[in-house]
Amino acid sequence: MKEFQYTIKDACGIHARPAGLLVKVVKSHASTATIEKDGKSCDMRKLMALMGMGVKQGDTVTIKVEGDDEDAAAEAIQKFMTENL
Repeated sequence: MKEFQYTIKDACGIHARPAGLLVKVVKSHASTATIEKDGKSCDMRKLMALMGMGVKQGDTVTIKVEGDDEDAAAEAIQKFMTENL
């Protein structure tokens, strides 16, 4: 399992547009990915659950990736978040 933390820099947090793109990045890999914040977590393949987490600017989230291509998936997710969130 790969795990990393990321602090959201986008002024709007994880809102509709980047959340939709993030779901596409996660779905393009076989591995499962979860996002955790304040003791709550959700499957990053589920758009409404991801948006429902209420992640705002300045929040630090933990991303966990597990599966056959976890290295590539974690790298792609981290790259997307760095560039867009």
